[in-house]
Amino acid sequence: MNQVVLSLRPPTLEETVAVARNLAKVEISQESLDAMAKTRAHIENLAASETPVYGISTGFGALAQKHISPNDRSQLQKSLIRSHAAGMGDPIEVEVVRALMFLRLKTMCSGQTGVRPIIAQNYAALLNAGITPRVLEYGSLGCSGDLAPLAHCAMVLMGEGRAFGPDGLERPVLELLRTAGIDPVELKEKEGLALINGTDGMLGMLALALSDLDLLLDQGDVIAAMSVEGQLGTDQTLRPELHEPLRPHPGQAVSAANMYAALQGSEIVASHRHGDGVVQDSYSLRCAPQVSGAVRDTISHARLVAEREIRAIIDNPVVLASGEITSNGNFHGAPVGYVLDFLAIAIADLGSISERRTDRFLDVSRNRGLPHFLAQDAGVDSGLMIAQYTQAAMVSENKRLAVPASVDSIPSSAMQEDHVSMGWHAARKLRKAIDNLRRIFAIELVAAARAVELRAPLRPAPVTGALIQILREKVPGSGPDRDLSQELTDAEELLKPQR
Repeated sequence: MNQVVLSLRPPTLEETVAVARNLAKVEISQESLDAMAKTRAHIENLAASETPVYGISTGFGALAQKHISPNDRSQLQKSLIRSHAAGMGDPIEVEVVRALMFLRLKTMCSGQTGVRPIIAQNYAALLNAGITPRVLEYGSLGCSGDLAPLAHCAMVLMGEGRAFGPDGLERPVLELLRTAGIDPVELKEKEGLALINGTDGMLGMLALALSDLDLLLDQGDVIAAMSVEGQLGTDQTLRPELHEPLRPHPGQAVSAANMYAALQGSEIVASHRHGDGVVQDSYSLRCAPQVSGAVRDTISHARLVAEREIRAIIDNPVVLASGEITSNGNFHGAPVGYVLDFLAIAIADLGSISERRTDRFLDVSRNRGLPHFLAQDAGVDSGLMIAQYTQAAMVSENKRLAVPASVDSIPSSAMQEDHVSMGWHAARKLRKAIDNLRRIFAIELVAAARAVELRAPLRPAPVTGALIQILREKVPGSGPDRDLSQELTDAEELLKPQR
């Protein structure tokens, strides 16, 4: 997907990821430009009237009762952006900044925020030029919009603040704009508020997380199947008649089908199908599709919420189709914050069961004939002993990251904004949890691949065997102890989305 056209129709989550991660170009349709111009006329009429309207002729938040004279209204908008660009911490990832910018732009293109078309056009131009505002980690409470992050983006639109060029290097904002042929804009009534009042950061991170998890769940099913194979487990608990007909959770059926397909044609699995003596596999093997399937269903729920939110027009005040300007509370991030936390909980459990499968490979009392710690010369060599420590550390961290952010609230703005969602923080910790899950899977993959190869001359299934071949292009198999850090990192890189 090389281009995304923003119109009155909301974009998809996939289009959001394409712009954020794959640098797809953004075009604004003429119908959106016309709708913005029409709505702007309502704003200018209200600005000229004596009736105070929030965001147009009044202050903000706890200062909403203060009337602002016409001569000060442009300064009001600029002051709003400058004061709200109060973030601290490290710069956040480029893809997150691009996602939140794109989602704020799609709301402008709805024609219901009251901004001039030039504001949206310049915002699109920033994205297309690869100019990324320097947005910092802390500053959003997930209510009244992701205020500080969006304000840092608006600063660049004004020709102020800090930004990175398409080469990733920070340069003066005016230089970046001049090189891209973009003129700084002077904000007018309502425009500053419209640039910062949305759930765009947390929604953007949710869209990116869903894209990552779609891939990780499929990879995780194949890796879990490889663990079943390497530990001489059975594929019979994965048969379709044991899932959808008996326990109709859609995700479970998908994961079971993935694992069952991945084990077809395995000489290792076939070798002990009869006369094995093992009555049942351990839970971490036998219940793998139940756990990963529940994660899949959690993802499906989160996607439903994300798809609803991407259709939302988040601004306050908002311009209704009738032309009425009215305040609302749609900027509250609770719906998005809840599912971000829900995903973190599910991911923590999925990583936990993966680590348990890895641990079984390393314990000679449970690994069914494999060497201690999958070492070449156990005692002299420690094999993958400490790789499991690393995996356990990330599992433990993910449990901490599973503590919900959305159950917290700190009042702000002199108690005017007395309940907030903390959705931004739920999204930030979810990104860390997903990175950890990928690393946890990578360690299981390295262990399972060693184990399967140690079952030679029996051959693995074509699917698991193909994955081992890909892994071996970067990560060698069993042998004397060596520096494992780069090998584990290479396995992790194998599981990352291809850009």
